[in-house]
Amino acid sequence: MYVIRETFTAKPGMASKLAAKFKEVMAGEKNAKVRILTDAVGTFNTVVMETEVRELGEYEQRMKEYSERKDMGERMKGYTEMYQSGKREIYKVI
Repeated sequence: MYVIRETFTAKPGMASKLAAKFKEVMAGEKNAKVRILTDAVGTFNTVVMETEVRELGEYEQRMKEYSERKDMGERMKGYTEMYQSGKREIYKVI
């Protein structure tokens, strides 16, 4: 199993909006095991989307499908305007 952690530094005043958008969009994806996290202590304006998959190919396939789906594009519209930077980390669960 793998955990993919996508960490975003939101623009000031946008962290809660970005987290809400991710939560709303991913709630409609019944086959995805995803959690949305925000900072409690640490760097301000941090939003994390954490996804669990059995194999990395599953994640790659999901990203490909998302990029091809018009409904996903509409639902995610404007999210890139809400953050300053981001990074993706992939961990293998032992």
